[in-house]
Amino acid sequence: MSSSFTVENAVDPLQPTPVPVEPVSKPIPLPVPNSTQSFWLDPEANPLAKAGSTGPLTSDVDICIIGSGITGVSAAYHLTRLLAERGAVSEVPNAQPLKIVILEARDFCECTITTPGRNGGHLTPVYFQFFTEYVAAHGTEDAVRAIALEQYVASSIVDLLHSTGQADAVDLVAGGRVYLLVSEDQEARAKADYEAAKAAGVDVSAVRFLGKEEVLETYGAPYPALWTPGHNLWPLKVVTHLYNLARQTASDSATSSLALHTNTPVTSITPIWTLSTPRGAIAASYILHATNAYASYLLPHLHGPTGIIPTRGQVLAVRTDMSTKAAFADYDGSEYGFPRPVQPQDGSQPLVIVGGARQSAGPGYEMYEADDSGMNPRFFPERCNASTSPDDVREWSGIMGFTDEYDVFVGPVIDPSQPEAHKGQYICAGYSGHGMTRAYGCAEAIAQKMVADLTAKEWDVPEWLPRHHITDRRKSSN
Repeated sequence: MSSSFTVENAVDPLQPTPVPVEPVSKPIPLPVPNSTQSFWLDPEANPLAKAGSTGPLTSDVDICIIGSGITGVSAAYHLTRLLAERGAVSEVPNAQPLKIVILEARDFCECTITTPGRNGGHLTPVYFQFFTEYVAAHGTEDAVRAIALEQYVASSIVDLLHSTGQADAVDLVAGGRVYLLVSEDQEARAKADYEAAKAAGVDVSAVRFLGKEEVLETYGAPYPALWTPGHNLWPLKVVTHLYNLARQTASDSATSSLALHTNTPVTSITPIWTLSTPRGAIAASYILHATNAYASYLLPHLHGPTGIIPTRGQVLAVRTDMSTKAAFADYDGSEYGFPRPVQPQDGSQPLVIVGGARQSAGPGYEMYEADDSGMNPRFFPERCNASTSPDDVREWSGIMGFTDEYDVFVGPVIDPSQPEAHKGQYICAGYSGHGMTRAYGCAEAIAQKMVADLTAKEWDVPEWLPRHHITDRRKSSN
């Protein structure tokens, strides 16, 4: 591990500076067309980039999913599987295959930093981090579920990749994560969280605490640490695989059909429901908002501190010395890094993905910033030193969606001022910078809810879904 990897003045991306009491007055825009270019969005890695961006537009559908990130595509994957598993469409009115369409404002899987086109490439669930804070905010049962959700998501994705023979294709690496405990406070909190989670029945047997001397000798960092299992991967390729599986399931089962239209932003929605786009209108019976940070563009009541707050983050790909497969972060997750598994053929240093460092953003932490066409020069200035060629560096920004309690909106869209105004619309968004280990599961839950409503059945809420994520059970109004 390079000595340049520092995590001083750490700040947790799940626990940023307090949300401003008064929201910024300007409304959230559509995603800008001239975004920074992510390393993951290499043209060869994104064959679906422009899919459905030209030609006829699907005009009449049963379900319209807005957003082609991991949430939207996972929802389509789960919807097609759920419908196929029921074996017949007789439970659905008119006994016709359900028509599902995904709309994307930019290229496939490109918009937010929570989408795998722009994020950091981690698939590392929490094992006990922030457990005592979860208990204080939501009670022990939901604190346990918060851990269970991330464990479920990570294991489900890894199992799916292995079972379908795609682990190598998406660069899946089981290197684990080393959390550096850079202060006495972090060390004390880590041990308190560990003991509290263990006492609540959470399985923490895979976690190892490492002494300062061991960490220094093995990884070159002068701190004690803890190690947890975890993976890193090429996230865009995972979502592409999920989409292809969903298309295949729909085709094989004949219980649904699935279409994708990229570069087709939804500009407005009118009852009951017509979605306007620059390419024409689409009529839909049900809508799923999978737009994360941009949710309040179409759902204005979600603008502000109790809604979903766009927040700009930055990620860097740079060649530097990092001779380990493990990913690194401090306990609060402020700054992280991991090496890509592909070794350069020319003998140069490996490519390392670095993210976080939001303490560098200055006052406000770039909350309410929805423009990812530029970058903050305060981020990672020490990474691009004189010995590094500009060709060895790729830096990009993306927009995260934060919520006041760092939980997710999962369920029907609810506007307290108009309780019935959005009937037939659903939302799955607001991951607070931690979507890779939550979105797939939350999308499965919302797919189950939508199918239950379609078939007039009760929704059997998954045991691993924290109840405070569900829109009609949240403490704060949405």
